Amino acid sequence: QVQLVESGGGSVQAGGSLRLSCAASGRSFSTYAMGWFRQAPGKEREFVAGISLSGRNTGYAGSVKGRFTISRDNAKNMVYLQMNSLKPEDTAVYYCAANYGIDVPTTVRGYDYWGQGAQVTVSS
Repeated sequence: QVQLVESGGGSVQAGGSLRLSCAASGRSFSTYAMGWFRQAPGKEREFVAGISLSGRNTGYAGSVKGRFTISRDNAKNMVYLQMNSLKPEDTAVYYCAANYGIDVPTTVRGYDYWGQGAQVTVSS
């Protein structure tokens, strides 16, 4: 089992940057593929980015590709989401998620554990 806690959310103007962090507790963090999702008011939770066990392989939603970067540090049990060139449509609650195993799912149902979420607000 793993517990996830996000941090680093906040408010920023369009064009700005934020970095989200997700701290994982519990053993064997390196056996979990990790993902970031987001949920805007009135919308379904959607995949943003995912990263493999080693961190060598990553995947992104088309809407954030080229602007967001996911990374992980297995020695520190941390996963990050660097968000650049932020847009008002990136405003949402961002969630960190963990999936036990090698797969990096892009659906909500593919993940076993979730953090409590971090609010990101981008103003125009």
